[in-house]
Amino acid sequence: MKIDLTINKQKRTFLVEPNEYLLDVLRRYDYHSVRRGCDNTSCGVCTVLLDGKPVPSCSVLAIRCENRDITTVEGIEKEAEKLAHYFGELGADQCGYCNPSMALTVYALKRENKNAGDEDIKSYLVGNLCRCTGYVAQHEAIKRYLGDES
Repeated sequence: MKIDLTINKQKRTFLVEPNEYLLDVLRRYDYHSVRRGCDNTSCGVCTVLLDGKPVPSCSVLAIRCENRDITTVEGIEKEAEKLAHYFGELGADQCGYCNPSMALTVYALKRENKNAGDEDIKSYLVGNLCRCTGYVAQHEAIKRYLGDES
């Protein structure tokens, strides 16, 4: 079946199976920044923004996204670069596998609650796992990004 999606502000039509997950469709159509991890919503590396809200694409049926807005990290390139700068500055970046999903989630947090405190940040990011870091440097980088007015 055909479905219409808006991905990174571009209208696209995709052929999908009725039981196919959004993650599989996006990867098949070369959106490789959407990573495959656990396939059961535990790690968050497949996170995309669906109508501006972070969702694990491994658990959303593609047909449920008909006529909805999806954002991958390519759709927030300037913001992702800002966050990457702070990650690099604070040594919070190691393998980078979780970076696209982390950037999308942090971007959504900034839009929702720019003045998020420590507990707000921890709570909002609970679904994004990073297996390389201890989260301290990431947390500090996120706080700097949230305070960035440029």
